Amino acid sequence: MDGRIAFPHLHLYFESIGKSFRVFGFEIAYYGVVIAVGMLLGVMYALREAKRTGQNVDHYFNMLMIAIVSGIIGARIYYVAFRWDYYRYHISEIINYRNGGIAIYGGVIGAVAAIWIYTRVKKMSFRLVTDTCCPGLLIGQILGRWGNFFNREAFGDYTDGLFAMQLPRSVVRSSDVTEKMAKNIADGMIQVHPTFLYESLWNIGVFVILMICKKRKKFDGELFLLYLLGYGIGRAWIEGLRTDQLLIPVIKVPVSQVLSVVLAVCAAVLLIINRRKLKKLVDSDGNL
Repeated sequence: MDGRIAFPHLHLYFESIGKSFRVFGFEIAYYGVVIAVGMLLGVMYALREAKRTGQNVDHYFNMLMIAIVSGIIGARIYYVAFRWDYYRYHISEIINYRNGGIAIYGGVIGAVAAIWIYTRVKKMSFRLVTDTCCPGLLIGQILGRWGNFFNREAFGDYTDGLFAMQLPRSVVRSSDVTEKMAKNIADGMIQVHPTFLYESLWNIGVFVILMICKKRKKFDGELFLLYLLGYGIGRAWIEGLRTDQLLIPVIKVPVSQVLSVVLAVCAAVLLIINRRKLKKLVDSDGNL
């Protein structure tokens, strides 16, 4: 495999970036390693935050283990569902994670659903739990996106901007190569938007905002709503650049872009509503 990856305007040239490595004869994909490390660090953050705020760490450990499994399953189901035109003829590949093929939103939906069920059963505050966990989720997303770097996927159309990334045409899926890319091939390399990098950097910004707001939050669930708002805005923009979009059947609109806008708008509305409720409570208490 041609292992070249370059960022010419940043003067970064990598001659041999592999997709996997071998340990004792077993082939291990960098994609899986990066995602696993991101999950581990995210869980460590959530457990540490739960302990710092005096919550039951055992509950969090159990809940997060369940959420990770649910998130992985949800991420795959989401991806397969919106690429069913392919997988309906390749059923055996549905459980093959090695070549990528998971959707972040599916993972978030699966994990949040598992957490909601757990908190209902254990009579915990779902809002408080989401505030505790969402920065850890962002850590997982920040690192996990780099799995796309090793897999040469999740990129955008042709660009000659500062962060332009070059990949060998021979190692990317034909369906991800646009006419514009094809017209600008040089030395067998396509030049594209590294949307995985954009999203990773955007998520770092959202994480910093959450850290700033953590000590100033006014109600439980506020950090989670800020996460949905910040991530939704960024993802709506970034998804529009990608060439491997998962499309809604019939209308052929990027499902993640639509979902991003809906979540961002709903989060903004809920933030405003909750803030106004708090203001009314403060005003009424002040008049007593």
